[in-house]
This record gives sequence, structure tokens and C-alpha cells, in this order.
Amino acid sequence: MKDNSKSGLKIKQIIIVVFTLIFLGSNLQLFVSTKEKELISKKEIKEEINLEENLEENNVQEELKIAQNNYTRKATIARSSAQRGQEQARETVEQEEKENYITIEEIEISKNMDLTVRCGISKEDFKVLMTNLKKDTSGFFEKNSDIIYDLCEKYELNEIFFCGLIAAESGWNISSSHRKKCNYISMMSKGKLITYSSEEEGLEAAAKLLHTKYLTPGGAYYKGKTLSSVQKIFCPNSSTWVNLVYGCMKQVLN
Repeated sequence: MKDNSKSGLKIKQIIIVVFTLIFLGSNLQLFVSTKEKELISKKEIKEEINLEENLEENNVQEELKIAQNNYTRKATIARSSAQRGQEQARETVEQEEKENYITIEEIEISKNMDLTVRCGISKEDFKVLMTNLKKDTSGFFEKNSDIIYDLCEKYELNEIFFCGLIAAESGWNISSSHRKKCNYISMMSKGKLITYSSEEEGLEAAAKLLHTKYLTPGGAYYKGKTLSSVQKIFCPNSSTWVNLVYGCMKQVLN
């Protein structure tokens, strides 16, 4: 009997252990399953966050790209408008200049003209005039037409007078003494021709002298603004100087 009781007790203990193990196993499986679900859930949440971040970043980049394209387009339009405005302004200035200039055929000169008044033609026409100057046997006036025109503008000289004076003093072929010293209107110092280093330097010295000393009120040699006024100091002992210079001026236009 006792043995049967012991056997029954052992069986009960075994059954309890088995159920306990089953219970623990079930709970363990449930715990593992819960953990797996939590991990999966966290992974899904992370993937969803990453997806949202990627979408947001893509949206930001797209917006930046659109904004940049809009800025570029607006800048291009603004630049084009500015260029059109500049072109229109330049065309307006050119048109106004054309209206203010006279033609070569309209140039007028006289012995008593004001030598500080420009002849009135454009630089382009003056270059044409110098190119077609038959008396320019050395090519000096054609070569220096840009410089001569600019100097006459700077120093308020009539271009035809300036060329006529150079021709009268140096000859149309430009004499060797004047050519070597780049001194084209016989500027003297201590009885000798002054030497200049270049054609441009010599021409500017001549234009500046005429402007500051001879043709500007208050200048050291100012007697008036006509040929005869300049002759009184420039070449006082010559009775033919006015006619010589004026004759060369007429040749410029013929």
C-alpha cells in the first residue's frame, strides 16, 4: 500500500513538473514572440521614419531645385532686360550723336573762324576724311587720325585747323627734321626744335600748347581765337603765315 502511495505521489509530482514545464514553455514562447513582435514593430517604425525622412529630404531638395530654377530664370530675364536696356540706351546715344554731327560736305572754314570750335563731324567721318586726303603723301595724317581727333576734342581745337597748321609747319610729307624729333608745329626752345619721344607725345604737346598758351583767355600768348591772332606771337615776322595755314586747311577738304 505504501509503495502504491509513493508511486501515486511520484506520478503526481511528475505531472506537476510536466505541467509546470509546459506552462513555463508557453510563457517563454509567448515572451519570445512578444519580443520578436516588439523588434519587428521597432524595425517597421524605424523603416517608416527613414522613409519619411527620405521623402522629406527629397521634397526639400526638390523645393530647393525649383527655387534655384526660378532664381536662375528670373536672373536670366533680368539680365536680358538689362542688356536690352543697355542696347536701347546705346542706340539712343548713337542716334543723338548722328543727329548732332554734320557731314564732311557740310564743314565750313574761313580765315576769321574761331579755332576753338570743332568742325562738327564724327570721328568715323574724320577718319574717312584723313584716309581720302590726297595731300597726305606720307600717310601721317591717316595713321594718326584717331589721335588727332581725340586731342582736338580734349584741347578744344578745330580739327581742320590743327591738320592745316601741321601741314604748314612740317609739309604734307612731314620734313625729316620734324619727323625725327616728333615735333610737328615747330615748337622751339633756345632756338632749337624740341624733341619728343613719339608721334603721340609730339602731337599732344602741340595741341596742349595751342590750347593753353594761344587760344585760352589768360594764356601767355593769347591775342584772340583766329588765325591772325595766333600769328601775332606764333609767327610774328611772317606776312604769309595766315594764308599758308588757311591754304593747307582748304587742301584738307579738297
